[in-house]
Amino acid sequence: MTRQKTIAKEFTLAGKGLHTGHDVRMTFKPACAGDGVRFLRTDIAGHPCMKLGDLALITGADAGRYSALKNDAAVIYTVEHLVSALAGLGIDNITLEMDGDEVPGLDGSALEYVRALKAAGIVDLDAEKIFWEIKEPLCVSKDGASVMIVPASDFRVSYALEYPHPLLKQSLTVTVTPATYETEIAPCRTFCLKDEADALLARGLGQGANTVNTLVFGPEGVVGNSLRFADEAARHKALDCIGDLFLLGLHLKGHVFAFKSGHNLNRELLKKIAEQKKKYEARRELFKVEYKPGASLDVQGIMKVIPHRYPFLLVDRILEMESGKRAVAIKNVTMNEAFFQGHFPVKPVMPGVLMLEAMAQVAAVTLLSTPELLGKIGFYMSVDGVRFRKIVSPGDQLVMEVEITKSRSRIAHAKGVCKVDGQLVCEAEMGFAFGE
Repeated sequence: MTRQKTIAKEFTLAGKGLHTGHDVRMTFKPACAGDGVRFLRTDIAGHPCMKLGDLALITGADAGRYSALKNDAAVIYTVEHLVSALAGLGIDNITLEMDGDEVPGLDGSALEYVRALKAAGIVDLDAEKIFWEIKEPLCVSKDGASVMIVPASDFRVSYALEYPHPLLKQSLTVTVTPATYETEIAPCRTFCLKDEADALLARGLGQGANTVNTLVFGPEGVVGNSLRFADEAARHKALDCIGDLFLLGLHLKGHVFAFKSGHNLNRELLKKIAEQKKKYEARRELFKVEYKPGASLDVQGIMKVIPHRYPFLLVDRILEMESGKRAVAIKNVTMNEAFFQGHFPVKPVMPGVLMLEAMAQVAAVTLLSTPELLGKIGFYMSVDGVRFRKIVSPGDQLVMEVEITKSRSRIAHAKGVCKVDGQLVCEAEMGFAFGE
């Protein structure tokens, strides 16, 4: 089990906001499992709280120069660098108290946050980390820029940068882990073109920025500074993307492909991810069955777990079940079965392949009633060792005993037997794959 994390001890950082130039003091405090990442404005009466995961609080403005959180009159600007550091280090729960309206800009990257968080100590909590695994591709695009995310077993970001400057045509791909984040992403500073810097200042932004904490690209190259990486700008865009997507409040498994995207498009993708999550969680709830070990499960309960319906639902009742391990079920074979109309109608015999299907359905109920597979669909992947021992006729009660021999996140194997009056009529080994 991958555990949720927080910090071991409290610490404080202070600095100026990159855009407002306001001085701010920020205190980082450990939090309990399930508390999430919470910002509190201690300089405002009532200490208004803004918690990651509440999409109604997420905002941004000024041509997509930053991401912000807003709770009525309370606002916190430019949260993405700090939030990116939390995501990169795998921190799930922390309380962030601040006496101003913008997160400290520090050196314009996430490196000082990473160093301070690690110095405080990152510790495990007694709760499982919450991931959202992308189920199907999602994409947003506008004005020639795009960002999409596709299913993957880990979290990866591929970013392609294309600015009207010879040094700003860059691309990279990084698999985000605490180690890769600290060394390859966190040190990369925010940047802009020289004419963009002048325009930002004219609009009252960038008041805390300078050529130390911001890479300013002029006609001759970087103004008054030097690069930490040849592709530092693209790496910083990946840093921003990681932070913007962690505003959802949980860790992702998926591969992000971004082309010229910024905060606005990142947040649009975040909304689509939230919609996908809501849709699939509603589906999981639809299939959820309150099952007590040792109890029976009737046909209504079975239909909540697997999508099969009459005339292809071949299980009448689960007599007993250990979710994910074993089950015993019955199928009452009657003359009214649809398949008897064409399968030896003069001398009705239950087709052997339907006995295999019935065992597979029992195995599917056993597997899909577990929390990790709830709401998925099981597909036959293989059948081996099939033996048919006796004929099954109308009036027989088919008793199916299934044992799960192997189960992983996407595949499983099971052994099954069918009996009538205690005598073996069919047996097989079955393999399954799971999808949405």
